[in-house]
Amino acid sequence: MNFKSKNPFLNNKSFSPTSKAEQVHEATVIGYDQDMTLSGTINKTILLFLLLTASAMVIWWMTFNGMNPIVPAIGGAIVGLVLVVISAFKPQYSGYLAPGYALFEGLFIGGVSAIFEAQYPGIVIQAVGATFVTFAVCLGLYKFQIVKVTEQFKSVVVAATLAIATYYLISWLVSMFTSYQPVHYGNSMMSIGISVFVIVIAALNLFLDFDRIEQGVQQRMPKYMEWFGAMGLMITLVWLYIEFLRLLSKLSSKK
Repeated sequence: MNFKSKNPFLNNKSFSPTSKAEQVHEATVIGYDQDMTLSGTINKTILLFLLLTASAMVIWWMTFNGMNPIVPAIGGAIVGLVLVVISAFKPQYSGYLAPGYALFEGLFIGGVSAIFEAQYPGIVIQAVGATFVTFAVCLGLYKFQIVKVTEQFKSVVVAATLAIATYYLISWLVSMFTSYQPVHYGNSMMSIGISVFVIVIAALNLFLDFDRIEQGVQQRMPKYMEWFGAMGLMITLVWLYIEFLRLLSKLSSKK
């Protein structure tokens, strides 16, 4: 059975069953303490979350003390994206790239959160709560095998994810050069429906992350893949949080 993940970030040759074997030479023996473990991945995910939160809180505090959050938010998003791309091609450097991603992505999250909070007081705590509840529910469904990650499941989720990314990219480019307003803008029922759909797809990506991490542990991937797996999970959580912010802002603007 092919366990290769279709997750755009975690779908990397370093997660293939043969990748570890290729690193074992005649004079080198990889011990168990050098293997990817579930506890190690969990610990690194928590560390990345704390780094992201600390960075976001700094920008949050500075914003509500008079600083414009646009520049650090955009800068953090760009640098974070660059680090993600580098890590996708060089996962062996994830131990350095993942913490950097968390710190710079925290600038983006903090800036965006402060902007939304200024417009819709209380929206950030709602989005954070919704993100954590969604994560907990998905983790429980996966742990108790209520939802099984089959190849068909992966294909559908990845196809939907790529479709969303393509739609967002085309809409952004068209809106930059024309007066066209994409249908997911505003607070119409169509726009709200699109946001709900995107949140569902983002949540389903969590199952792919859980599956890939579990498979990496079973295949005894190198230790640095703990950082790589944790980084992939954080990317999905950030996406989910942003989409909850967007949905809640649309609902709040209708009141």
